[in-house]
Amino acid sequence: MARELTSDEKQTVADMIARARVAMDQIKDYDQDQVDRLARALGWACGNESTFVRIAQMGVDESGIGDRAGRAGKRFKILGVLRDALRQKSVGVIEEDSVKGLTKIAKPAGVIASLIPTTNPELTPPVTGIYAIKCKNAVIFSPHPRAKATTAEMVRVMRETCKKLGAPEDLFQCVTQPSIPMTNELMSECDLTLATGGKPMVQAAYSAGKPAYGVGAGNSTMLIDETADIKEAAMNSRISKTSDFGSGCSADGNLLIAEQVYTDMRDALEAEGGYLCNADEKALIEKALWKDDGGRRVETVAISAQKIAEFAGFTIPEDRKFIMVEQDEIGKEHKFSGEKLCVVMALYKFKDFDHGLARVRDIYSVGGVGHSCGIYSFDEERILRHAANAPVSRVMVRQPQSKANAGSFDNGMPMTSSLGCGIWGGNITNENVSLKHYMNVTWVARPIAMDRPSDEELFGEFYNTETM
Repeated sequence: MARELTSDEKQTVADMIARARVAMDQIKDYDQDQVDRLARALGWACGNESTFVRIAQMGVDESGIGDRAGRAGKRFKILGVLRDALRQKSVGVIEEDSVKGLTKIAKPAGVIASLIPTTNPELTPPVTGIYAIKCKNAVIFSPHPRAKATTAEMVRVMRETCKKLGAPEDLFQCVTQPSIPMTNELMSECDLTLATGGKPMVQAAYSAGKPAYGVGAGNSTMLIDETADIKEAAMNSRISKTSDFGSGCSADGNLLIAEQVYTDMRDALEAEGGYLCNADEKALIEKALWKDDGGRRVETVAISAQKIAEFAGFTIPEDRKFIMVEQDEIGKEHKFSGEKLCVVMALYKFKDFDHGLARVRDIYSVGGVGHSCGIYSFDEERILRHAANAPVSRVMVRQPQSKANAGSFDNGMPMTSSLGCGIWGGNITNENVSLKHYMNVTWVARPIAMDRPSDEELFGEFYNTETM
């Protein structure tokens, strides 16, 4: 049974929120240029290579998960978020529509509670911070206990940046001794919660009684048909699967491959560094990833392929970057058809495209509904059929999923570190959580010429007929 909130924890939260509101009041008259300057400064302070690499590697060392060498690449997300933020208005009048007589005025959302996942303790704070400061909000970060020092260090950099520019440091604060009761109190007292993390965290955010943006679980599945560029598909699958040792919910977990090109694709994946398990090794991997009760073993989340194999009880060559298992069955009792959160992927065959679409639906009935999927095909009709068929919020076409669906420099998705999964995934939005989600908007409506269609136009063939 969870313990109750202590009086000291309750007072700490109240004090932090009070300081945040004072800080917001001190910047309430900042104009667009001033908040943009502060956003640029935050982007540079947190996203310059030396600072981000240092703190990112600190995060891997502290949490024990993730790729120490590769984690630093996440800094480019900060650059992308800054790009998107700077291209949009967030102060005063942000939109005018003379035809409809509408003017939209942006206003702050308020004090934001930002719940930080253990997989992104260094990235989520500056991503949230840039969008928040653009809208003149304050943020209180609640770190994951396994990576609290990393998040605290990044927030320290953010506070120092504010101080150098003459802005109040308390625009950004960090809980130093996180606990479930304290996080629940924070969510119930702040104006908005951004919950980037596991299902229990998101459910708690939605139960706190305040508005919240949550995310859903992933089970990223890629469909590869016979028109695909096999070499490109294999390379992108490796990039997506191995990014930060597969810690992200967007890492390719399942590849559905047309049987005509299955062998070629499997060979190409091996050329990219994949290790194909035999039946005995597959059974050992399953035991290494999941406990007898079906729960995921945290010991094998986001670690190297060699460490997973070692945990399972066998060895693989040092040059292997990810592990593949061949799979046919789909269902909750077949663990490999669900989310894996590591460098293990499942390979499936499909006979024809309709069969492939059916397998997509079956996989998302296991998990990941609302999140993301993708396709390698040059048949535009098939691409759109796949998108219409899959119960997901985003479909990446011929791109590495974990590098693309949260925004990249070569697609048009909004840059973010939080992916809404819509009603499918129990979320209020299915969009990439970005600048517009950090503001209130006041609509000003002026009179316009009457815009009322005739009854004949509205009712069409049913006009003047007997009621149905």
